[in-house]
Amino acid sequence: MTNDTLAETARVAHDWGLASWLGGTMFGQFALNPAVGMISDRSERGKVVNAAWKGYNVVNMISLGAIAVGWTGARLTESAPPRLTERERSLAKAKDALTATAVVAGVASGVQGGRLATSAPDGAVPIERGLKPASDTPQVAARAQKSLRLFGSLSILSGIGLVTVNALMAQLAHSRPPLRRGLLRRSS
Repeated sequence: MTNDTLAETARVAHDWGLASWLGGTMFGQFALNPAVGMISDRSERGKVVNAAWKGYNVVNMISLGAIAVGWTGARLTESAPPRLTERERSLAKAKDALTATAVVAGVASGVQGGRLATSAPDGAVPIERGLKPASDTPQVAARAQKSLRLFGSLSILSGIGLVTVNALMAQLAHSRPPLRRGLLRRSS
């Protein structure tokens, strides 16, 4: 039988991680990165973007860890295949893939962001916008920016997928009769 306190704690960590990681990623992609184009000095743009992401990367990594640990714990307990209906099993497999994608894309973004930031002193890489190189952006930094655009989009898509699957799984759990939920939980 699943320890309710442990299961609830893992679920809260997972949902908090998903909210903070996806929210931060979307803010960066759609607000911060384009807004730095308003700064007149291209090197100052890079310095600001790199400082902002450096400050949030700790939150991103803790959030990704919470997503992965929370879901892994659920898969070993209340979301183990014998406890799920056929539809829930399909959703759980989708969530497995989305979680893996989110973690890989998130870690790759952190690595590439580090490469971008260290390609100039104090992160002052000349850039057009957060994810768009300028004509004088060094090649290594320009490649990092291009990959960040890809990993950022992949992160957002996998995050939206995770939110969608979570909502569908929650709705299925709520719509399943309480007696059946109790029997499935006790039988595994």
